[in-house]
Amino acid sequence: MNPIDIQITQVDRLGLLLAQIADLTKEADTIKDQLKEAATAGGPSSYEGNLYRATVVSSNRQVVDYKGLVADLGVTDEQLQMFTKITAVFAVKTVSR
Repeated sequence: MNPIDIQITQVDRLGLLLAQIADLTKEADTIKDQLKEAATAGGPSSYEGNLYRATVVSSNRQVVDYKGLVADLGVTDEQLQMFTKITAVFAVKTVSR
């Protein structure tokens, strides 16, 4: 059986890289979750490796309920439109075939 020669294009390379990044991100997130769970269960908040140190930090995130604020203030769609800025955004969507 002869191997099939497949020309890897730049798009194919991008897809392969994105797949590797997704796998690595999933693995990193699993490790981060384990460290956070251990720290919140009363364990240490800092972990030493041979090459790196990982520290679990806690912070409070403050988020404004934009829709609630607009509704409470009685802001109309026309008023929102006056302060709305439209910007062109470009993205590259990559899917396997």
